[in-house]
Amino acid sequence: MTHPTDMPRDPVRAALPVHLQTGLWLAELGLPVLPLREGKLPFGNCSACVKSACGDRPNMKAAGPCQCPAPCHGWAAATIDPNVLTSPAWARAWRQAGAVAYHPGGGSFTVVDLDDADAITWARQNLPATKTVPTPRGEHWIYRGAMQSANKVRPGIDIKSLAAYARWYDPGTGAITALPDDVRALATKAGPAPRPAAHSITVPTPANGGECRHRTPAYLERGIAMAEQRIKEAPEAIHNAVYRMFLAVLSVHGRCGCLTDAHIKRLFTAAQDKGESLRHCETAWTNALTTLGM
Repeated sequence: MTHPTDMPRDPVRAALPVHLQTGLWLAELGLPVLPLREGKLPFGNCSACVKSACGDRPNMKAAGPCQCPAPCHGWAAATIDPNVLTSPAWARAWRQAGAVAYHPGGGSFTVVDLDDADAITWARQNLPATKTVPTPRGEHWIYRGAMQSANKVRPGIDIKSLAAYARWYDPGTGAITALPDDVRALATKAGPAPRPAAHSITVPTPANGGECRHRTPAYLERGIAMAEQRIKEAPEAIHNAVYRMFLAVLSVHGRCGCLTDAHIKRLFTAAQDKGESLRHCETAWTNALTTLGM
């Protein structure tokens, strides 16, 4: 792989936004790409697709959930079609882009995202060497072959392949090797993500034998209402806002049995009213549970 700066000079392409130039180059290599906003987040859905009005939910396991011309639906918007990438519907996103992402599974690749030094050390001791890309916090190890994506398969390690996106940093070093069974096994050990509605939280016995303080209706109601309001007032970075609110509610009320399915439904409804898909809500909830060790 050459670096985007080593591409043949094309005066027409040189006039395009720099991230679009990189995206077109990656698309020519067979990697489906999409623009990212500052903060590594995809652009929000357009008005026609907000709240999954386009019917994307049943089809999110495959790219291209609807015929929307805009870069909607996160990873599912990734494409190798230069006509789409340079279309007027994508122009604003490329002008505002802070980075480029690609859909690894769409190009038959898997990225092992190593977030810190301990994760890198573990990978070097347990996984076959492959192409390595430095990231601000760690490294991306890229293998040839697609698989299911999974978060938090080990401390500091995520797997990005099908139905996920990874940020593009640079071509990296080393040769890409075949996806090993050891990486596939990591996702199997992680297990399927539990659906929030079916999740049950064990109620521990209060330390002093008294009633759990969170069972005060006003206390719990304030917490849920505050989370709903903050999700409602969230800026464009809705994914982060939803995750933070889910994490905040679970950290206070998640271990004492206060939360009911009705409370969880209120949080999900607030997020979906803001434009978050059900799939993203479930992922945020699962990630919050994992972070808290629940």
